Amino acid sequence: MRVGINLPVEDWRRCGPVAAAAEAAGIDLVTTNENKHEPFTPLAFAGLATTRLELATSVAIAFPRSPMIVASMSWELARHTGGRFVLGLGTQVRAHNERRFSVPWVAPAARMGEYVQALRAIWECWETGGKLDYAGEHYRFSLMNEGFSPGPNHLPMPPVTIAAVGPLMLRTAARLCDGVRLHSFATRAYLENQVGPMIAKGLAEAGMPREAFEVSGGGFVATGPDAAAVQAEAERIRGRVAWYASTPAYRTVLEEHGLGELGLRLSAMARRNEFSEMAALIPDEVLHLFAAIGRYDEIAERIAARFGGLVDTVVIPFPAEVDPGAVRAVVREVQAIPARFTGFQTQRPAPGG
Repeated sequence: MRVGINLPVEDWRRCGPVAAAAEAAGIDLVTTNENKHEPFTPLAFAGLATTRLELATSVAIAFPRSPMIVASMSWELARHTGGRFVLGLGTQVRAHNERRFSVPWVAPAARMGEYVQALRAIWECWETGGKLDYAGEHYRFSLMNEGFSPGPNHLPMPPVTIAAVGPLMLRTAARLCDGVRLHSFATRAYLENQVGPMIAKGLAEAGMPREAFEVSGGGFVATGPDAAAVQAEAERIRGRVAWYASTPAYRTVLEEHGLGELGLRLSAMARRNEFSEMAALIPDEVLHLFAAIGRYDEIAERIAARFGGLVDTVVIPFPAEVDPGAVRAVVREVQAIPARFTGFQTQRPAPGG
């Protein structure tokens, strides 16, 4: 199993040193998310400070950005890091698209599928010098003059993974992408009974070997050097579980465990703005459905029990002041957990298109 950490995207000066320390500790990848901060630039600092580490957005919000803009940023990150960049995309929800980004919300799964295809058409044009000619329902690209093409990278195309929760987006990921980034609000039973079969079906339709398709995420990890640190992280996650559980779109996860009534109660509290009181409704047995929880000397075993056989990559929230020796020990133990994914198989287009 692969191990990742999140970069401190709020402080670009720390991104290089944090990434270098992660690489020294044997960590496989660093990721950035797009909540309060932009996710691409911190990876540039991390990439220039390292030589082996994979660099991934997890995730960048797709629809407010033209695929041409994302293609360019991805191409440059891949070029300057020797092909270590992985593009992770997400749709965000309708309200954020329409009211925060002022972009239309139209057929998100179909649109995301076209987005991925458009990216690859653009990259192929740049790599081969061939004609740009992509025409879909949502995106059309047909103009690329020599003066605007960055030219070939002489590298495989950047892998593209997408965030997916519902069946349509999961099928899109398996049919058209190189991996899927699962929502943290998931349980082992939900992954086994709903997510896994949908991914398997989509991969079979696409003829994609499971070994070339990365499944990441799908739950929380709470760890630390002692019981107090673990408990503090677990309480933070309890609040996040309560918040997600109040969202109707995620209720199918609760229903997998007969917890639909809990979701209804939390939704009612959210409508009353009782957010500070919601975590109290999440008992320990529910918390443990969503998270692997344990001290550093326990967490590999807990991760294996919670994610093993289903997920290829987990992100572990090590604090900034953690002992490097403890990180190396945890990383080695988690990496020893068997996983299906062996590496991306993106190809470099042949010269001349």
